[in-house]
Amino acid sequence: MSRRGLLRTAGGLTAALALGAGAASAAGPADAAPAAFTHPGMLHNAGDINRARVRVAAGTDPWLSGWTRLTANSHAQSTWTPRATATVVRGGTGENYGLLYNDIAAAYQNALRWRVGGTEAHAQCAVNILNAWATTLTSVTGNADRFLAAGIYGWQFANAAELVRDHDDFDLAAFQSMMESVFYPLNDSFLTHHNDACITNYWANWDLCSMASVLAIGILNEDSAKYDQAVTHFRSGAGNGSLAHAVPYLYTDDDGYALGQWQESGRDQGHTVMGMGQMGAICEMAWNQGDDLYSYDSRRFLKAAQYVAKYNLGDDVPFTTYTWGTGQNCAQQAQTAISASSRGQVRPVWAMLHYHYNRRLYLDDPYLSRMCLSVAPEGGGGDYGSTSGGYDQLGFGTLMYAK
Repeated sequence: MSRRGLLRTAGGLTAALALGAGAASAAGPADAAPAAFTHPGMLHNAGDINRARVRVAAGTDPWLSGWTRLTANSHAQSTWTPRATATVVRGGTGENYGLLYNDIAAAYQNALRWRVGGTEAHAQCAVNILNAWATTLTSVTGNADRFLAAGIYGWQFANAAELVRDHDDFDLAAFQSMMESVFYPLNDSFLTHHNDACITNYWANWDLCSMASVLAIGILNEDSAKYDQAVTHFRSGAGNGSLAHAVPYLYTDDDGYALGQWQESGRDQGHTVMGMGQMGAICEMAWNQGDDLYSYDSRRFLKAAQYVAKYNLGDDVPFTTYTWGTGQNCAQQAQTAISASSRGQVRPVWAMLHYHYNRRLYLDDPYLSRMCLSVAPEGGGGDYGSTSGGYDQLGFGTLMYAK
């Protein structure tokens, strides 16, 4: 029986707990969206939340260290005031998208404090932020970067909302409508047309954030068509974010571990590590709805994560010349060596991956394990700089994924 079949048969959280450290289904053909969506069921399920709550209350590490990292963040304070605006601009003149990513970080972090710590003031703060944006935001615009904004902040926004969806003061319907009318059209346009460019022009992260947003909106709005759209793009899409294109070359290193070259490895390591977070978010959200994308195509994503972690720990990895078409006429470009630019950059993406493969599935993941421990406890937006790169992930994986 597949993971989803077991979830359906045994029912929600009980089945998830029965799966324990994680008998996941073998990768197979694309499944339909779940017959009934699980809530909360994006980056965190009920079991994740309960485990963090119990462990923090008991003062047990590493959960307590993760909690301390959260409560120390300026965005996680219940006094945060939303700065909702009608038009968000990323790229070109008039950029103001910092208003959005800072408010999303605050909404998410306050929602986590409510879910794990039980403090109503933090719930109210998160709800106030989300309600303000739901009734104010009408457009995301700018140059081509508007697609990045709609993708990254789309899936993050939906995740914050998912954590408070059952709060009495949250206007879920208004928020769902805003996600449907403001974020989804840009996500869908990019995945369908790629800004009228050559299909390989845009890096993997552009596809991945759009896919993650469509998936998250599908779950938030219980929209099966959107959910299936995202899963199909992950498995067989033509763009660089689909799994086979994001991980074009496979290897085995001298120690016998399978590795996979990431599509942006010849570009720089900051965007490469970002890709671990974007693809990880897709896999985790699907997992919590009963689909095991983590294991798709013989765990191809695990091979990429091991490759990226190994190189960013300072070890050597193989590299195959990567060629791709750019612009509208697909002019050829090539990268002949892996890039050392921003090598070792810390982003909060590793706990999600290590605790899935190593603690849910009991797989040997030496490079992921080393990387995860080297950056723990993971923080979130506001802990990794003030520019947008520090807000590309919601973070706090040590608190929410440690097992």
